[in-house]
Amino acid sequence: MPLTPRRAFHLASVLALALGAHGVWAGSALAQTPGPDRGGAGAYLAARSAMSQDDFPAAVEWFRAAIAADPANPDLLESAIAAELAMGHLDQAGAYAQAMEKAGHQSQITNLAYLADLAMKDDYRQMLTEQDKGRQIFPLLDLLIGAWAKVGEGKMSEASVTFDKMIAESGGPTAMWLYHKALALAQTGDFEGAQKLFSDPGAEGVSGLRRGIIAQVQVLSQLERGPEAVALIDKRFGLVLDPGMEDLRRRAAAGEPIPFDIARNAREGLAEAFFTWATLTTDENDLLSPLLSARIAAGLRPDHVEAQLMVARILDEMGQHDLAIEAFAAVPENDPAAISAVLGQANAAIQAKRPEQAVELLTALSKRHPADRTILASLGDALRAQEKCDLAILAYGDAIATLAEPGPGDWPLYYRRAGCAQVEGDWASAEKDLEFALTLAPDEPRLLNELGYSWVDRGENLDRALDMLRRAVRAAPDQGYILDSLAWAYFRLGQYDKAVVPQEAASLLMPVDPVVTDHLGDIYWMVGRKREAEYQWHRALSFSPTEKDAARIRLKLEKGLDAVMADEAKNGG
Repeated sequence: MPLTPRRAFHLASVLALALGAHGVWAGSALAQTPGPDRGGAGAYLAARSAMSQDDFPAAVEWFRAAIAADPANPDLLESAIAAELAMGHLDQAGAYAQAMEKAGHQSQITNLAYLADLAMKDDYRQMLTEQDKGRQIFPLLDLLIGAWAKVGEGKMSEASVTFDKMIAESGGPTAMWLYHKALALAQTGDFEGAQKLFSDPGAEGVSGLRRGIIAQVQVLSQLERGPEAVALIDKRFGLVLDPGMEDLRRRAAAGEPIPFDIARNAREGLAEAFFTWATLTTDENDLLSPLLSARIAAGLRPDHVEAQLMVARILDEMGQHDLAIEAFAAVPENDPAAISAVLGQANAAIQAKRPEQAVELLTALSKRHPADRTILASLGDALRAQEKCDLAILAYGDAIATLAEPGPGDWPLYYRRAGCAQVEGDWASAEKDLEFALTLAPDEPRLLNELGYSWVDRGENLDRALDMLRRAVRAAPDQGYILDSLAWAYFRLGQYDKAVVPQEAASLLMPVDPVVTDHLGDIYWMVGRKREAEYQWHRALSFSPTEKDAARIRLKLEKGLDAVMADEAKNGG
């Protein structure tokens, strides 16, 4: 069975080895290497801990300290290579790889850093020599690197043979490998040959990638086939074009010559190779592999904006929001992707619990692009995160005002504005927005849940409300908060027996949510399962509820739910 990149190249396993799980490659020289000496043990352990939390700045600092105490230890060096690459320090990673070479040790990640270092030096001859000596990463990537190194050596005929071997041995879709051969041909001026490859049925997937479209448009422009380039853009993107693609289409339509610059030389071809590899190895269970490849791509070609954005997004997904902000900020302000980069910075700032930073970024961006709906909606989100719902309502309103005719995909704007209106105590506006949003997306479970529960909570439109909540559960049976809404609606209506099943299901889906657990306790109490109710209330207290909720739970444990509800009714609560 052919090996695919996604199945065969996961640095998570390599890093498990590098960080101590030596059984992954039992029997290798590295697996038999003792750990660092005692003088650097504290730094080594701190580095391992930082790496396990994706805290790459701390990992780099601690690995450097550990290596200073034990500079020849290959276990330390290999682990440090991963940390340095994750930070984009290709030179330091290369230095560690050189040290590993002197110590006589190799591994996937060491070879990755070693060859990347040679690529940074444009030393293609040595790259090929190292491959001939057996320096390997993964078969398909090895072939791709080797092909581009041969291009760098001016050996296009040999490179073409290697590209063809890679295509033959891929064992799956060939689009990306045909794409690289086409880039290499275009780089040498063979635009006819490049377009022939782009037109190959096996290359159809290239048209699904933005860079693939750009490459084809540039090739067609060089062949003076502008109308075909325009048709290609229209087929792929329709009328919704980002600024860069809009400019590309304009130039193609005008017959302007568009230079081929996707990969102008071997180094840029290698950058594209590592970016391709990062794309192919993306896996939610292993974010480190694509991060390292994307870092190498961006290091080889700093103006590779797509690689830079991939780095930023992976770091954000890893929870390294400050590093993500830094990576997003590296995108030049005049680049067509600058808006996406600022939006990414803002989102990372919100995730880092700094909504004020997001508001500052988005306010400035909205002044430059006052009619951009995405920016205005994102500003609303940031203001909402800052608990400034009055201002968020205005931002969402500005976003809605840009709609010529609201469509099914626009319901989130009304949903978010409704949420802020409820916070501001303006139920009439919230209800209006929710009902209108449902005309756009009648089966959207979040809308059904929000309006249905709100009506139950207010004692209005009860039959319609319960129907909405049941529909929401049918549409999203694995969403605990929606099940909780249905159960709580039954509770508010005094239908306690009906509330048990959906509330228990919600609790299974959200086992450490204080509100869901508190609700389960209340329902158990009302159906006579009082000991179980008290147990659930104790659990709810352990899950850090709000101060107000915690005080009410303690009262229930002290007096019982009936007494608490009676007191609340007496006091108008």
